[in-house]
Amino acid sequence: MRLTFEDREVRERNQPLRALAAGSVGNFIEWYEFGVYGYVATVVAERFFTPAGGSAAEGLVRTYASFGLAFFFRPLGAALFGRLADRLGRRPVLILVVALMTGATALIGVLPTYAQAGALAPWLLTFLRVVQGLSAGGEFGGAVAMLTEFAPPGRRGLYGAWQSFTVALGLLGGAGAAVGLSVFLTADQFGSWGWRLPFLLALPLGALALWLRIGLDETPEFREPGAGPAVGAVRVPVGAIALAAARVMGWSAAGYTFLVVLPSYLQAALHTGFREALLATVVANLGFAAAILPAGLLSDRVGRRPVMLTGAGLVVVLALPLLHLLQDPGTSAAAKGAALCGAGAVVGLMAGPGPALLAEMFPARARCTGLGLAYALSNAVFSGCAGLIITEAVRRTGNLDVPGYYAAATCAVSVLALLGPPRTKAG
Repeated sequence: MRLTFEDREVRERNQPLRALAAGSVGNFIEWYEFGVYGYVATVVAERFFTPAGGSAAEGLVRTYASFGLAFFFRPLGAALFGRLADRLGRRPVLILVVALMTGATALIGVLPTYAQAGALAPWLLTFLRVVQGLSAGGEFGGAVAMLTEFAPPGRRGLYGAWQSFTVALGLLGGAGAAVGLSVFLTADQFGSWGWRLPFLLALPLGALALWLRIGLDETPEFREPGAGPAVGAVRVPVGAIALAAARVMGWSAAGYTFLVVLPSYLQAALHTGFREALLATVVANLGFAAAILPAGLLSDRVGRRPVMLTGAGLVVVLALPLLHLLQDPGTSAAAKGAALCGAGAVVGLMAGPGPALLAEMFPARARCTGLGLAYALSNAVFSGCAGLIITEAVRRTGNLDVPGYYAAATCAVSVLALLGPPRTKAG
């Protein structure tokens, strides 16, 4: 059936909104799963990485090692799928990566445990984490390129912020699923089979994402003469990737420290209950989500770097006081909740303008590869390893301030990188 001129006009007008929805659902699935894995890390450690008689602490370290391994495959996925997206287009690659992510996530929900499959169980889980890492590496670059390239003039910050906003929604969705199941199921039910349900929920979400992406046109900027498949991708300067990675390092590290690793830290180091730890993380993620879109919109007015500098600088100053407040048994629940909400909001100041800043550092024919690699490398080192580094450092040293030092140090590097040469269109 051929479209009339009016139909094509309506379709063109609706493409930016469809792009927002298509990018949002894919990002939601990716971060929902990563959030779920982080929130149920103690259960996963017991079921997959702790043989009979093994240490719970060692099992948790192995769980985070598997968690981190997936992040180290993100740069490979960013290079592979980013190169394809810069040559063939954003749309076909985004369809492929969301299918891979959905399939791998759902399969985790049906894996046999260590008690059922022995040493094969952790290897199967790790393999699926690798597939997720590869697909996630391609998802970010393609989604951010699509969102910012469909954005109306002067709205790249806001459109790019939707990528980060759906990260927050995904983490909240993962936390909500874990909290809800822990409320309605007994501890034995949750540990036996309930933990599988959040992973299986990826199937209907993935079907929705595929439907939205299949009906999406290629981005206008990629279709411009000289930017499409006939020309292909161009070489990405290593220096630009390094600078971009340094600029988002604090966002990656502080985000995972406060929004994902926190539940296991509260349980293992401060002996907080499972439900209370998850609820604390929900509060932090609510603050994170509330700040992202306003931060992206503000960056369209004042520039990306001033907003991100504010967020990174606040983490440097406030990370340790926040942990001391959480560690103090005399601190009221309301004060702790307000502090956690504020910590999430500060990370949101970096996450809102971050996608647009990365997109503007690279030309269209190298955008997916460049921004995808920068983000993936930063996440591989400073997010994927956050749980492993923090858990092992606390276990070995007994110093409960390790998470604060980690977040503050990485954000200090980002401050220096953001103060350097702009290399962006919006500064």
